[in-house]
Amino acid sequence: MGFSVEEDLSWPGLAVGDLFHRPRATVLVTVKGVDKLTLPVKGISYPIENAVPFSLDSVANAIHTLFSEETPVVLQLAPSEERVYMVGKANSVFEDLSVTLRQLRNRLFQDNSILSSLPLNSLSRNNEVDLLFLSELQVLHDIASLLSRHKHLAKDHSPDLYSLELAGLEEIGKRYGEDSQQFKDASQILVDSLQKFADEMYNLYSGNAVVEVVAVKTFNSPLTRKTRSILQSSQSESDNPYNLAYPYNYNYSVIFNIILWMMIGLALAVIVISYNLWNMDPGYDSIIYRMTNQKIRMD
Repeated sequence: MGFSVEEDLSWPGLAVGDLFHRPRATVLVTVKGVDKLTLPVKGISYPIENAVPFSLDSVANAIHTLFSEETPVVLQLAPSEERVYMVGKANSVFEDLSVTLRQLRNRLFQDNSILSSLPLNSLSRNNEVDLLFLSELQVLHDIASLLSRHKHLAKDHSPDLYSLELAGLEEIGKRYGEDSQQFKDASQILVDSLQKFADEMYNLYSGNAVVEVVAVKTFNSPLTRKTRSILQSSQSESDNPYNLAYPYNYNYSVIFNIILWMMIGLALAVIVISYNLWNMDPGYDSIIYRMTNQKIRMD
């Protein structure tokens, strides 16, 4: 309405994209146990305050309902909790994916596992906490590898959703401490694995995928609404002894003028339209009566 903001938006979590070129897949990786990961500069990052637990179950159900006749791929996986949820073509694509802790442990010691190419540094293959962390990285590798065998699913028009929850780094922090060399090595290995996983998923979808990483140390308890009696005083006298009104926002005058002149303009338009309709001659001013009321010719 002619009112511009006074300063530029400094929030880095917003980017310009093509409205008619929507991404075909969303990949969300939640990393627990750390507030921040040193990711590449080319990505967009911003801090999250007061993080509360969230769920993508409603999104997954909506995709399954809206695109039930097509081939959506929906995968939700938390290896540390042995929690898995697959919808659509995910059941056939990831039927060989290890989901239980026993399967993940056995997968690590196979010939084509990441242990043969991953530098462990201070991490150990004989520690259960380290193996849990490494098994989550193995899951990232297997997801991209299994999906590469079904590239046609990345070319269809149905949206795909991947939600992964990694808690191995949090367990390493509890075991060794956040200042330990094991935690530092695990953080660097995780960053490299996430970057490789993001590049593979991005290439599989030909650039039409959004890969998001949420790093959260702990989830806060969600806010609850508390009720109180209507007879209870909302504000004590000591807080506002002079009963002063709250200060107005600097946008108040702008909003007031917009609403005021818009209402005046609408009122004038209604008056003018009503006056013209009241004094209109249907026989001459209305084309409806002119076309339908034809005179009968007499021979």
